[in-house]
Amino acid sequence: MQDLLYEGKAKKIYREGEGLVRQRFKDIATAFNGEKKATVVGKAALNARFCALFFELLEKEALPTHFVSFDPPDSLITLELKMIPLEVVVRNRVAGSLSKRFPAEDKKSLEPPVVEYFLKNDAQNDPKVEEDLLVSLFHYDKKELLELRSFALKVNEILGFFVQTKGVDLIDLKLEFGRSPDGSILLGDEISPDTCRFWDVETGESLDKDRFRFEKGDLIEGYQKLATRLGLGGS
Repeated sequence: MQDLLYEGKAKKIYREGEGLVRQRFKDIATAFNGEKKATVVGKAALNARFCALFFELLEKEALPTHFVSFDPPDSLITLELKMIPLEVVVRNRVAGSLSKRFPAEDKKSLEPPVVEYFLKNDAQNDPKVEEDLLVSLFHYDKKELLELRSFALKVNEILGFFVQTKGVDLIDLKLEFGRSPDGSILLGDEISPDTCRFWDVETGESLDKDRFRFEKGDLIEGYQKLATRLGLGGS
């Protein structure tokens, strides 16, 4: 039986072998730091497929990720990383928490894209933190932060262009990174409608977890629409 290393809101992480882990997605939707929660049958398999598609796309563009393989129906085999306890968010339009923090027009385009950092800390609700504070208070290396920023912007550019060709806007995305045993920084965690905002180009319809957060429609229906757009089929 596989050793369970960690269980988060959306995934369970198991030991898979030397240097490898299995990420098994869960049929659970959560929002507002776990305050809102529901079982959503079929979500795990869809998110695993989204992740496999996006990680494979990034690897083809020479961006290093932890992805090794997709193990249907609901798992990824990935490299085991020492995760950096930081969320790197890239925003292309005003949405989500940015709408609440600033009196800007919702859906307004941001050019150039905005990069923000949030500490991974559930107890403090993942607080936003400025780059200078990361260096001065939390002792992050400034060159490493610049590397994370550049990496995140490249991911945003590649994924944004890809989904645009499918009639979908990438509004924003949350990325997490980790270090391999040799110290290299790799993209980790997941890329899915749980961690990105995707809107229909023509209608502005949300095809992501905002459907669950803000009662914008059936979650699985939205994820299936996105899967169809991206060539994954709808189920």
